[in-house]
Amino acid sequence: MFLPFHPVPLAPALVTLSPSQPRRSPSPGAGLPQHGPAIALGTCRAPGAAAPMVSPEGLVAVAVVLAGLGLLARCLWAGRLEVPGAWGEEEEEGIPLIAKDGLWRCRLLCKPSALAQHLVRSLGRSVVLRGGRWSWPRWPQLQMLWQLLQPPEPEPVLARELLQLPDTGLVALDWLVGPWGTMGAGGGDPSPVLLLIPNAAGKVTGALLQLGLRALERGFVPVIFNRRGHNGCPLTTPRFQPFGDPRDLREAVTYLRCRHPTAPLLAVSEGSGSGLLLAYLGESGSSSRLAAAACLSPVFSGRDWFEAGMPWLYEWPLLLHLKQGLSRYAGSLSEAVDVDRLLRSRSLRELEETLFCRTKSRPTSWDTYWERNEPLRDADEAAVPVLCICSADDPVRGPPARSLPTELFRSSPYFFLLLTPRGGHCGFPRQGQGRCWGHEVVLEYFKAMAEFLRAEEKRKGPPRPRRSGGPTVEPPVFTWQRSYTR
Repeated sequence: MFLPFHPVPLAPALVTLSPSQPRRSPSPGAGLPQHGPAIALGTCRAPGAAAPMVSPEGLVAVAVVLAGLGLLARCLWAGRLEVPGAWGEEEEEGIPLIAKDGLWRCRLLCKPSALAQHLVRSLGRSVVLRGGRWSWPRWPQLQMLWQLLQPPEPEPVLARELLQLPDTGLVALDWLVGPWGTMGAGGGDPSPVLLLIPNAAGKVTGALLQLGLRALERGFVPVIFNRRGHNGCPLTTPRFQPFGDPRDLREAVTYLRCRHPTAPLLAVSEGSGSGLLLAYLGESGSSSRLAAAACLSPVFSGRDWFEAGMPWLYEWPLLLHLKQGLSRYAGSLSEAVDVDRLLRSRSLRELEETLFCRTKSRPTSWDTYWERNEPLRDADEAAVPVLCICSADDPVRGPPARSLPTELFRSSPYFFLLLTPRGGHCGFPRQGQGRCWGHEVVLEYFKAMAEFLRAEEKRKGPPRPRRSGGPTVEPPVFTWQRSYTR
């Protein structure tokens, strides 16, 4: 039975927009005038007429296109080859999980606990995770591009809210309300709210929308968090959100808790957007208001990621996408940063440093910036279970030996690493129902967390009623207890 979605009356600080189709950030160069020769193939000419001359500009354009296709083919071919030591010593660590064959072989690295045992049992016997066949298992580049470029099916319908922050800045919350309403959680329980966090560039990919649709089918209430100035959210202050600054996300979570006071609140992040979620969990500790969280192909060390750089196949389009978004606010940003230098940046690191370190009012060093924005700076304070799904052949994050904080997963009872040998970056494509294996793992993980909590509550029994006959006391907002992770 499908239940319609009924919006709740909004607070005065919120502006509600009517439901609309998903707003996608335009691809780099979209909307710009195109200047170049038009090449016609198979044209006819009269007998005896002179052959058409090809201009030097046309030859240059053809040469550039051919060179680009050659480099692309070279990168894709290199991406399909085995990377020596990519699986490495991590293959010997962790608990074998879903070990059907070489492509499905994955391991769960975590600190032993009652919660870890329950998670291993739940994921190990899940029928959803064992079905289907992986697409292009040895081509991580194609796996990533497929998930990024493939549009979601069916087309989602979004309803946008603008949340005003204390400094008059705005962030946008996009609620997935169609093409069908959310299914009830059953038994009169409120549907869990799933907060979706895009990558650090603010690009809402087709894969993220597909995850939202799968969650909507399974009874969740999905909502996308858009940072200042990203994905059509207006920029009302001359500042963007730094890589690991969770203040704006905290305001959004607080609002979601007020709007859905009794519903479980969950969060999942994609790619580099995981830096924001991990920073929020560490900084908030037991006051995060979340019941569980998950990260798809997270970037754990922001500084190392920016300094190492990505393959040009990913960095250049991402850099163009960011510059296109920043150019819309060139007039407002000119008061805070050197816009000309910003738009001339030749790498993601140079753009990040110009935007957040070389400011006109409060310049800071690169070292100081990362002391305040490193995702795992307060990881020891995290008090919410986090499942991190990573692949050993991730071309964006880098080799597991230098990009995975395995010691954190061995020592912290709240961090779980599900490591697969294949999958690419936010890829994990497969054939059949649920075209992304990683999405199904995330939803099964949240289901396992809900089952574990219900079992713990049943074991402890319902709260005792008040003897004095006074007013009924509402149950407290859920917080994790240390006994769950021992």
